[in-house]
Amino acid sequence: MKFENNKSGNGGVITLNNDLKEIGRVTYTIFPEENKLIISFVLVHSEFEGNGMGKLLVEEVIKYARENSWKVYPHCSYARAVMTRMNDVEDVFLKN
Repeated sequence: MKFENNKSGNGGVITLNNDLKEIGRVTYTIFPEENKLIISFVLVHSEFEGNGMGKLLVEEVIKYARENSWKVYPHCSYARAVMTRMNDVEDVFLKN
């Protein structure tokens, strides 16, 4: 599996792919003046659901945010639920 970050302007899409196809994706928007990244949407294709792929996507966004010293606001309810259950995100998690 491999992640690919396709950035465009102040946003982008991180995809998770296996050798054959896309497993899922997460869309985000960056507000550099506020040092903030907003997770807009997390999608895992139905054939890959239930295997932790969504969590891997959220973890990849958190990694990207940390590399750039951004805080993460999970607008997406799934991303918010995942981040709420994680123990090591207090440094980046914007809850409101």
